[in-house]
Amino acid sequence: MPDLSDPYAPFLPRRARIVSSIAALGVVLVFTIVAIHVPQGGSAGWTGFDSIMLIAVAVAIAAFLLRYAMVGAWPDEDGLRVRNLLITRRLEWAQIVAVQYGGGQPWAVLDLADTEQLAVMAIQRSDGPVAMREAQRLAALIAARGDAGRRDSQP
Repeated sequence: MPDLSDPYAPFLPRRARIVSSIAALGVVLVFTIVAIHVPQGGSAGWTGFDSIMLIAVAVAIAAFLLRYAMVGAWPDEDGLRVRNLLITRRLEWAQIVAVQYGGGQPWAVLDLADTEQLAVMAIQRSDGPVAMREAQRLAALIAARGDAGRRDSQP
């Protein structure tokens, strides 16, 4: 449960974090069991290649799933660091115009001052009412800190 007394508490997914972590463990376990029981042999001379490749594939899939478990957004006085599946981006509060959370989108989306959008995978619809509160907390941070940053940058 998020610490509502701290507006700078990190935004982290709940269900996706649990499901992807368990899935990563399950993939490695199942692939390893299959690798141990795969028939050995062949004319190439070395017989463990298939088993090693199965385990390597399992580790690659698990790494991807664990990256999904590590998405998040970390606010501080100066801005917001957003780590999604493939990229991590640091934004100043003044760069963020608004947050969208609705319309069937799977996660919150930031509207940026340069007309780009950035997904915040840490606030996911699958987390239910908790995600709505987190989106509202992020919107409040953007309103409070973003306006202050825009006022400070004006001559």
